[in-house]
Amino acid sequence: MPSDPLQQLLAALAAREDVEVPTTTLGRLRRTATAGARAGLGALAGRLRGEALALGGLSPQAVAGLVESLGELKGVAMKVGQILSHVDGSLDPQARALLAVLQRHAQPTPFSAIERTLREDLGPRAEAVLATLERVPAATASIGQVHRARREDGTPVAVKVRHPGIDAAIRADFKVAAVGTLLARTLAPGIDVQQFLVEAQARFLEECDYALEASRQQRFARLFAGHPHLHIPAVHPDWCGPRVLTTTWVDGLRLEAFLASAPPAAARERASRALYEFYLGALYRHGLFNADPHPGNLLLGPGGDVTVLDHGCVREFEPEVVAALVALARAVRRDEPRPIQDALTALGAADATRDFDVTRGLLRGFYAPLLVPGRHAIPADRAVALGETASLKKRILRLRLPARLMFLFRIRFGLYAVLAQLGAELDWAALEDELAQPAPARALD
Repeated sequence: MPSDPLQQLLAALAAREDVEVPTTTLGRLRRTATAGARAGLGALAGRLRGEALALGGLSPQAVAGLVESLGELKGVAMKVGQILSHVDGSLDPQARALLAVLQRHAQPTPFSAIERTLREDLGPRAEAVLATLERVPAATASIGQVHRARREDGTPVAVKVRHPGIDAAIRADFKVAAVGTLLARTLAPGIDVQQFLVEAQARFLEECDYALEASRQQRFARLFAGHPHLHIPAVHPDWCGPRVLTTTWVDGLRLEAFLASAPPAAARERASRALYEFYLGALYRHGLFNADPHPGNLLLGPGGDVTVLDHGCVREFEPEVVAALVALARAVRRDEPRPIQDALTALGAADATRDFDVTRGLLRGFYAPLLVPGRHAIPADRAVALGETASLKKRILRLRLPARLMFLFRIRFGLYAVLAQLGAELDWAALEDELAQPAPARALD
């Protein structure tokens, strides 16, 4: 048995193929009622009170126990762990490394259940998939897991299969008030919690529809076709179904491996620019964004090319909403109260003038990298504004921002966290201005 806590955790997760995802509210509550889970979830509960996340005070064994519990639960609980692993600046490095396991690893669904899903969704086509499908998953995520296989012509593919019952598990999670509130405070301080629960449940349930994800992935592939440094894996429709998504397998480096390779500044800049263009360029130019920028969804090439793997959590906005978002970013950079209030009102804020100093502080944290002129790296302590906003949450809530804007927080904070790790020096304000302009011909939908 490995002595390193991280290796111990990975071995423990890989050895558990007998864990079924609990799908009822009572069953999910019971699964959390282990000693290790209670310790970890107690620390997480501090988020509800606006406290810093105190995982650093737990032993590695306690954090590993939390990871195992979240991995068993999958769904919303596991997503909270994924988000905190790369966004929350209060985590110490060891706790962050252990939580980051959830970006790609959890207890796998038994292969017998994977085979059953393939046969039910694909019918006779499942035989060709199963002929080369590797039994051990390459990755296990909150909604499904990925197995390697090969097409008849030898093309390597990634076959993503949904965990049985995960849609029911997500519905059960949203019946537990504390889970929904924790997710709201983590993702989007300032959002009305009840509106948030409706929006979040709809978005997470959409992630369970792999036919929908396939269509979204094909759309992103069209938008960025021909991009020199940004790649979207091709979908193989004949090997897809409601719970099965097959795409071309892409080799690449995970973020931590890319950074460990000591990439030159040019490669880090290339990757950072590609990420900014994907997550914010698609929003500004097409009203479309992928709202899940955690590192487990990314592969990087040695020269800084980026492949985006997951397209399940996607939101689309009308042109007038996008125009208001552009106006808000510019007004915050110029520190102009009236345009800020006008943009917030256009976005549906209930009262953009109340406690304006608080609102201004929130927005300056939200757009922090754009406020520094010229080329600069995004510091790690600026990548996360969650701790700052949590202490102001009672007044921020008066804004009552529409719940459909919640994932904008996730994009900004999640993207800033990744860019902070890359450490590239770019003129972020100039890049944002560039992306707010009409799309070049190659990016037309």
